[in-house]
Amino acid sequence: MNDDFAYVDELVPGIRWDAKYATWDNFTGKPVDGYVVNRIVGTKALCAALALAQEKAAALGFGLLLWDGYRPQRAVDCFMRWAELPEDGRKKARHYPNIDRPDMFEQGYVATKSGHSRGSTVDLTIYHLDSGELAAMGGDHDVMDPISHHGASGVTAEEAANRQHLCAIMAESGFARYDYEWWHYSLTGEPYPDTYFDFPIV
Repeated sequence: MNDDFAYVDELVPGIRWDAKYATWDNFTGKPVDGYVVNRIVGTKALCAALALAQEKAAALGFGLLLWDGYRPQRAVDCFMRWAELPEDGRKKARHYPNIDRPDMFEQGYVATKSGHSRGSTVDLTIYHLDSGELAAMGGDHDVMDPISHHGASGVTAEEAANRQHLCAIMAESGFARYDYEWWHYSLTGEPYPDTYFDFPIV
């Protein structure tokens, strides 16, 4: 692993994570190339900003749950190969109900060169500290549909408020949102804006 990267949980004690691409619970339906273990990795700058975000979330009664951080380029390449395979229907209803696999790239839900591979982008949500239950957000991780957009119609007032809580927490901690995905944030002033890493998460 690059010396300027770290396992997020080692630098941000108490943060929760579930690295979806290391599991079978993702839009491809199986673990993705480069994710050997269920850990979240990121630049040390990302970790410092997430520590601040965790403090701000706690002040509102929330904790942070991470789904993805650094993403090896080989994982992105795996997504591109998967998109060319015949549709088997196993994950379509949950993750991309209204588009076909290749449309994920054309509509901006999956990138051929991902900000995640630069090490300072994160996918995450919030949960209630008092119960441990995930906050209602009006959709799950990697739902590639307009319902996932910031400002989407069709979400409840509670869900919209929770999205705004997350957005405010992240903005105050130095992150910029991605308009198409309520869970996706990138560190402003990221340390490697032009480098796409490919070391595996082991």
